[in-house]
Amino acid sequence: MSENEISYKIRGAIFKVFNHFGPGLLESAYESALEYELKKQGLTVKRQVNLPIHYDGIALEGGYRIDMVVNNLVIIELKSVEELHEIHHKQVITYLKLSGYRLGILVNFNTLKIEDSIFRKVNNLR
Repeated sequence: MSENEISYKIRGAIFKVFNHFGPGLLESAYESALEYELKKQGLTVKRQVNLPIHYDGIALEGGYRIDMVVNNLVIIELKSVEELHEIHHKQVITYLKLSGYRLGILVNFNTLKIEDSIFRKVNNLR
């Protein structure tokens, strides 16, 4: 399955979870439900994946975690905040660069219109 096919399924799962819960819950609730929905579709999901940082040739434990990795191809960064800021978008790009993944999805569940709160981020530097 390609990254685009996976992202299509992720988007559908996000809509399903949002339509069930609506806005206002903690990020962890959406993460659990999204994991369940993606696995139900036959996708492989890892949550809270360690993201080591490399400095001066050494892997350092920086405490960074990717919210979700789907089929070892696509990362998902979940938020439940009043407003996404530019730093949230840059965070996903940085995670893509550090991890080597090519596609990331940033989603903010604390919104009235979920379709305006899902963003695809691409790492063109592999």
